[in-house]
Amino acid sequence: MVRAVVLTDVPPASLVDLAADDLPDGDVTIDVRWSSLNYKDGLAVTGAGRIARKLPMTCGADLAGTVAASENPAVRVGAEVLVTGWGLSETRPGGYTQRQRVPASMVTARPEGLSLRQTMAIGTAGLTSMLCVTALEGAGLRPGAGPVLVTGASGGVGSLAVALLASLGYEVTASTGSPDAHPLLRELGAAEIIDRAELAAPGRPLGKERWAAAIDTVGSQTLASVLASIRYGGAVAACGLAGGNDLPATVLPFILRGVSLLGIDSVMCPPDLRDAAWSRLASDLPVSLLDRVTQVEPLSDIVKLGEQILAGEISGRVVVDVQA
Repeated sequence: MVRAVVLTDVPPASLVDLAADDLPDGDVTIDVRWSSLNYKDGLAVTGAGRIARKLPMTCGADLAGTVAASENPAVRVGAEVLVTGWGLSETRPGGYTQRQRVPASMVTARPEGLSLRQTMAIGTAGLTSMLCVTALEGAGLRPGAGPVLVTGASGGVGSLAVALLASLGYEVTASTGSPDAHPLLRELGAAEIIDRAELAAPGRPLGKERWAAAIDTVGSQTLASVLASIRYGGAVAACGLAGGNDLPATVLPFILRGVSLLGIDSVMCPPDLRDAAWSRLASDLPVSLLDRVTQVEPLSDIVKLGEQILAGEISGRVVVDVQA
């Protein structure tokens, strides 16, 4: 028997015991040691969002642990591995469990230079941040081009994006509604901090050109406001919807300033892009800063933690100890 956090048709999710026969199909079985808490996980465990496509569903979008059994020669028994995205907690059972079974195609080897716990401090949030950075670089962004805005900067994706951009030499502007997070954001490398209220209200279709590029985790009016203030030829990597999934914008930033809107998906990201992103995370994200923004919490507290992340009461990253 293994402990797992399972959502049924009566939310919130609860801690239950699962038998080996309850594990899904797959050729790799993993003894899970760590998981993480993402905004999506908060929606899932509380029942506030329809994340699971079928019920009952083991929650948790990420997991890291040691391979206990493998029927695929590409994944050896005893290897330390991680799985992020790929429909975990949506279409197949996720990482809030002490043991999980997945297809070998979903498995990523632990990047050299990172511990298993650190990979979950990064998790889907950090992978998403790195994919945003590489997409902006692909659109031509380089250090010295001007300030880069990060919205929702006190959250998991946002705080890691601030740290990554600053470590790569970019001038970072952080947008947050959490005054208590200002000292940490400056420690992570933010050169300027603005209140999220500046971007939350409708404004002109084209505003003053303020930022060379942006990473947006909020969506809705915030993303519309960001697009209206990107400099000519700049780009915005959009990866979240904490503020809503609508986009009340006009085409003017695109057709008058040549602004690019880049969609970022870390769930079904192809393995080659995923591996490249993890390699860069291991080399470009300062581990000391990663540890600074990370807190470790027990699996037994996951519903309370889910409520807190939805309420905006959690800054940085939460690693989930599935053994506690």
